[in-house]
Amino acid sequence: MRRPFCHSEIPKSMPKDFSRTSRLGEQIQRELAQMIQFEMKNPHLGMVTINDVKVSKDLGYADVYFTVMGAKGETDAEIRKNTSRILNEAAGFLRSELARMLKIRFTPVLRFHYDETLERGHYLTGLIREARAKDDADKDSPTDGDSSSDAEKPGE
Repeated sequence: MRRPFCHSEIPKSMPKDFSRTSRLGEQIQRELAQMIQFEMKNPHLGMVTINDVKVSKDLGYADVYFTVMGAKGETDAEIRKNTSRILNEAAGFLRSELARMLKIRFTPVLRFHYDETLERGHYLTGLIREARAKDDADKDSPTDGDSSSDAEKPGE
């Protein structure tokens, strides 16, 4: 005889269910990375990394976030601008290739954006280092008023 199901018997370590949009985003990320690396033949395209894909709830749009390492002689701003332009111009081709691979009823429109998360992280890390260095310098060099008050305390 089977016992009735009890919610307390569900193991706490069960993985959470992923939404369809996040699963589709991960699949699009994998496929785009392969297509950009092996199928796009643009010589002006640097080494592109797809960091994240966010698919809208209605599956109409997919925002693709990328970073790039470019050619020598170009500034970072030029590299980002050129790569973004190239990828957005190739979005139709990439979308049609995705439609063949994914076999879903409607393939989201691809919108490419440069991912500034890494640069923002480096900037914040620099600010934290700067603040810690300043704190360490303040601790190492006592002010004139503090040193005289510290000298009097042990003699009391």
